[in-house]
Order: sequence, then structure tokens, then C-alpha cells
Amino acid sequence: MLDTSPLTAVVERFAERLRAAPQSRLQRGAAAEALELARELSVRAQRLEDPQGAAEPRLMPEAGIFVVGDQLAVAGQDLAEALRDASRRPAGAAGAADAAGDSAKAPSEMLDEAVRLVEQAEVRAMR
Repeated sequence: MLDTSPLTAVVERFAERLRAAPQSRLQRGAAAEALELARELSVRAQRLEDPQGAAEPRLMPEAGIFVVGDQLAVAGQDLAEALRDASRRPAGAAGAADAAGDSAKAPSEMLDEAVRLVEQAEVRAMR
């Protein structure tokens, strides 16, 4: 099984920083950046869970600047679980497509990419 702790750790760190951030920082763009990231992680998880693309991914709603840390944490946990499930599938099985739906990527590659996305979004949001 794939160790998704790097993803859950970086997501939780960013989520905690958002929860502790002052309203002014959240309003200056940190919340918007985090919501965009949460939506991206959510879409990636949904695509892994529905490899045939039977349903269009649902967009995470905008619930306000004070809950975006929780939204990010949920989306990150969902993606981590989807990656663990994908890693249990036989190599080459349906569902190993990347978030864009084109070429197949290993779950470990998708994990590394997701960690980079979170780290980059955190830098942009918290500067």
C-alpha cells in the first residue's frame, strides 16, 4: 500500500496555517488560493474513484473564508485515500489515469505531484 503520509502532512500543515490565519490574510487571497487547491485535489480524487468518467467531477462549493482550511483538509484526505486505493489495483488497471485523464501515471507519481501542488499553493497563499 502506498504511504500517503507526505501528502496528508503537507495538507494538514497548510490547513492549520489557514485556520490560524487572520481574516485580513484570508481576504487578501489565501482563502481563494486554498479553495482552488482544495477543488483541484477533490477533482483528482473523484477521477481516481471513477476511472471510467461516468460522472462529471463535482466542484467543491465556496463555503466562506473561515472554513477553507477544513475544506482543504477534507480534499487532501479524500485524495490520499483514493491514491491508496489506486495503489492496490493491479498495474495497468483502469483508474491509473492522471487528473487530466490522458496518460497513465503510477499512484506514487500522482502523490508526488499532489505534494508539490500543495507546497506551491501554500507558498503563494501565505506570502
